[in-house]
Amino acid sequence: MRQRLRRQARRVRVIVYQETLFDWQEHLWTFVGAFAGIGLIGLLNRELLGPADTLLLVGSFGASSVLIYGVINSPLAQPRNLLGGHVLGALVGVTAQQWLGTEQWLAAALAVAASIVLMQITKTLHPPGGATALIAVVGSGRIRELGYWYVLLPVLLGALLLLAVALVVNNLPGTRRYPANPHWYRVWQRYRRPKPPTV
Repeated sequence: MRQRLRRQARRVRVIVYQETLFDWQEHLWTFVGAFAGIGLIGLLNRELLGPADTLLLVGSFGASSVLIYGVINSPLAQPRNLLGGHVLGALVGVTAQQWLGTEQWLAAALAVAASIVLMQITKTLHPPGGATALIAVVGSGRIRELGYWYVLLPVLLGALLLLAVALVVNNLPGTRRYPANPHWYRVWQRYRRPKPPTV
């Protein structure tokens, strides 16, 4: 029994040690990517809309930055998930807001739940996409006034800018590679029927 406890304690020490290692290069590139991605959107927002408005800075982009710059190998951080999750979330959110706008609690619940299921069906699950759907319902009056334009500007534009920065910053150091699948955009090849074997 005592030996078993010592073995477990040793395992715990090894796990704690490995999980708390400080990799300054990884943290530096995460910082550079997140700063550049959000900074680019903020700068574009200031140039297009002025310093008083933050329409392009959607809150869910902060959560996306955690994934695409900090956990780049996660399936949830891949480009297909980033773009699909945000766009589907925005579409569902705007639709729910327009259909059920008078009952905001119902529209919010429906937007988040339906966007999650739609992302699961399309294999584009990206947790910040649920927040994008929620923002379409409970966001400022200016966001709700955009209607379906919310899907294109700010959501799609912002997601594309974050992706562009991620493709550059995450591939600069030799220790990082993003995306995990370099052919992520070849959607048409994923759904081909397998050829029957020739005899």
